[in-house]
Amino acid sequence: MAHLSPVLEIRGVSKRFDATQALDNVSLTLYPGQVHALLGENGAGKSTLIKIMTGIHQPDEGEILLEGRPIHIANAAQAQLHGIAAIYQEPMIFPDLNVAENIFISHQQRGAVVNWRRMYRDAEDILSRLGVSLDVRSQARGLTLAAQQTVEIAKALSLKTRVLIMDEPTASLSVHEVQQLFHHIRTLRDEGVAVLFISHRLEEIFEIADHVTILRDGKLISSAPTSEVTTESAIRDMVGRDMESFFVKDDVPRGDRLLSVRGLTRHGVFSDISFDIHHGEVLGFAGLVGSGRTDVALALFGVNPAHEGEIIYEGRRVTIHSPDQATKLGIAYVPEDRREFGLVMPMALSANISLPMLGRYLNRLGIVRRRDEDRVAEAYRERFSIRTPSVRVPARKLSGGNQQKVVLSKWLNTEPRLLILDEPTRGIDVGAKAEVHHIINELAKQGLGILLISSDLPEVLAMSDRILVMREGRQMGIFTREEATQEAIMTAAMGQAVAVEGM
Repeated sequence: MAHLSPVLEIRGVSKRFDATQALDNVSLTLYPGQVHALLGENGAGKSTLIKIMTGIHQPDEGEILLEGRPIHIANAAQAQLHGIAAIYQEPMIFPDLNVAENIFISHQQRGAVVNWRRMYRDAEDILSRLGVSLDVRSQARGLTLAAQQTVEIAKALSLKTRVLIMDEPTASLSVHEVQQLFHHIRTLRDEGVAVLFISHRLEEIFEIADHVTILRDGKLISSAPTSEVTTESAIRDMVGRDMESFFVKDDVPRGDRLLSVRGLTRHGVFSDISFDIHHGEVLGFAGLVGSGRTDVALALFGVNPAHEGEIIYEGRRVTIHSPDQATKLGIAYVPEDRREFGLVMPMALSANISLPMLGRYLNRLGIVRRRDEDRVAEAYRERFSIRTPSVRVPARKLSGGNQQKVVLSKWLNTEPRLLILDEPTRGIDVGAKAEVHHIINELAKQGLGILLISSDLPEVLAMSDRILVMREGRQMGIFTREEATQEAIMTAAMGQAVAVEGM
């Protein structure tokens, strides 16, 4: 890139929030036609840097240069005028508007009277540049997540964006959809757009990025061409130590049978699911997106009860009709979407942890005993190394990894014997992921039965004692730890039936 001038430079930017130094003298240089990866653990400062670049936050120190000229970005509208746009994990789509309207929603200069014919033509032209065929007149409500992201990219192209920030854009995409997204990114790169790409998936970084910058604890640790970066060096720079293994499952003696499921069926969703879970065992659930894994978990937790089948829990047959009933039985469920279903974001982490068992913390007048609540939360903060200055901090202010630990604390506080973990490491960095794996190990050693749902195949292979594979609501087989390989699991997930081992 020596022959090109930077399109955007961040020089010596610092930002403090109360006692937290979010960014400390961070610099970043983006070139046209370059995919620049930004890596770091949750809490490393990536989100703060993005918010400064898009005008949501103002830096305490430092400067931003656009094509060599200092600029001030006071708000998102100014960022847009400077040609800086961001696409997030959850696309910002207006569902009741059509595709073309979503693409041009920010074009104030198109005037008060809409030339519909021209707008539809222009929208089709932009989508064709991306190699995409979408009905520009159809409502955005029915679009897949991948298609919504495509619309956002088209919006960026329509605004003649020079710097496009992509924050965890692949977190909820299938393998095929990720490749489609990468095709779009390469198109943007070829058109001279500077792409800042944030992802926790290192394999994606090495596939798509030209340059890698790593932050840790708000500081710039390294910045180098991707060709000079290895997985080992990236992890070392992110976490500050060598990590011998991402996934380590300790051998735990299998205890008595905790749960037996036979012929579990929910009409139109899944059918004839049968498995056992023992005390101290991790049973992995694998399968492609839409295979029905989460639906089975929701049935076991009473959110969407099964219509047929038998559940034997701790030696007796039970029927689970509600989460409250499941909780009283000693079943806990950590949902995939911690922000939507796992936590009440404005509430303190102490209040979140106590929520499922709130009755424990009420005095005779029905008032919460805050001191007891804080004491329990403090114990979990110490146990799981939750990084926060106080247990009274709102959950929304914590990093993704720390939020996940709070969700785990919340449900472990119910003293479960069966723990259902649905994508427990989704959207968290490698360091936090290793910590969650350690927690799973410790819980298994304590005798909990664990049902682990994960789309991360290396994770489910490494952390599970046995793996149940699902496809389109059907059970394709159960693999022992010795039988399970990536090839075998994917073969079953793609529809090739296999012999089921003894459950």
